[in-house]
Amino acid sequence: MSTLSRRTVVAGASGAGLALALPRAAHAAEPHAAEAAQAGEVGYAAFRLVRAWPGEPAAPEISLPAGYAFVPGEQYQVASRAEYYSFVSGPRNDAGVEVSVRWPGVRVRAVVHMERRLALRRDPADRHRLTFTLPVNQPTIGANEPTLQIWSHPDLSAGMYFKLDHNDPDRAAGPWQEVPWPAHEVRSQLHQLVAAHAVLLDSGLKATAAAKGHRWFVAGFETNNAVHADNPPHWHVSYNSGADFSAPTHNTHFWLDADARNFYNGMDVTGLGRLRHYVGDPAAVYDFVGDANGGRGELVVTLTIRPDGGLDIAPPQGPGYAIAAGRDGSLLDEVTVERGGRPWLRVTTEDHYHVGLLTVRVRGLLDPAESHTRVLRYDPLTGVLV
Repeated sequence: MSTLSRRTVVAGASGAGLALALPRAAHAAEPHAAEAAQAGEVGYAAFRLVRAWPGEPAAPEISLPAGYAFVPGEQYQVASRAEYYSFVSGPRNDAGVEVSVRWPGVRVRAVVHMERRLALRRDPADRHRLTFTLPVNQPTIGANEPTLQIWSHPDLSAGMYFKLDHNDPDRAAGPWQEVPWPAHEVRSQLHQLVAAHAVLLDSGLKATAAAKGHRWFVAGFETNNAVHADNPPHWHVSYNSGADFSAPTHNTHFWLDADARNFYNGMDVTGLGRLRHYVGDPAAVYDFVGDANGGRGELVVTLTIRPDGGLDIAPPQGPGYAIAAGRDGSLLDEVTVERGGRPWLRVTTEDHYHVGLLTVRVRGLLDPAESHTRVLRYDPLTGVLV
């Protein structure tokens, strides 16, 4: 595609026009991907252009070197009010290739690739143009998803993968641009994730998983990733009978309603598909070790959605735990964590995603010595803890 025709189709396109403009631009570049495949190993890369100020979703003019192409499909070329991201493919190049961006009327604040900021070079002869060096070395399209996410990992120790997603309405992409912003669900998931992590530590469930070479996956949902349309709002307390999701897994999906109450658990179980659980339905999680329980192994925990929208977490040996409503009867501002039927902790979180500051406040209701405040500082463009 010539510079003139490409500029006509892509540069400055409105959010409404992206669905039409972007697939045409990507489709025109497909022959280059075929040439790259014939030349040798193909690599994939994604980059995220972060705007200095949010505005109407739009697409810049992007120039790639010969032999490199945009990955076809509108889910791989995506605009939001705060960003624009793109996936490309071509001959694998660890050192990187030069990408040129021209975006009249929009100042690019940063370019992100794989949870790091790339160095920008601004063109002194053209104030609208910048270039950067993009490594093209990921084996698959999906391997580049960390480029899109702003997530933090407070605990990646043995037995635990704990991830917190930082969601910004100006970064809403894909299906999240078509629905009302889930403000309550975004906020409440952080309280519940912190509470669930505390339960897994205190109960010994994390230590038991680690001793088996297994892990817990505790994570929220994403609102800017059109490659993984992570909707409706939900969060996870999942169990991998191994080091990752390639092992047999009980993968829970706790759906949240508009008041941030859990109301459904779609639990994907290896070999069984999705098991559906609603309020009051116990969801048993097994370890897939041995032949007990029809080959699902020994019982690890039972998870049951509570009438107040919280979650009961019952280890087989007790005591039972619960993530319950806060003092106002909801899970919006805080959650109460129960142990053995008694209020144990009060948990609240406050995420200032524009500056990269997450404050976690825990109050010990049985023992004041368990009260603490933890401040997680992270890069607001990548989520990496600093």
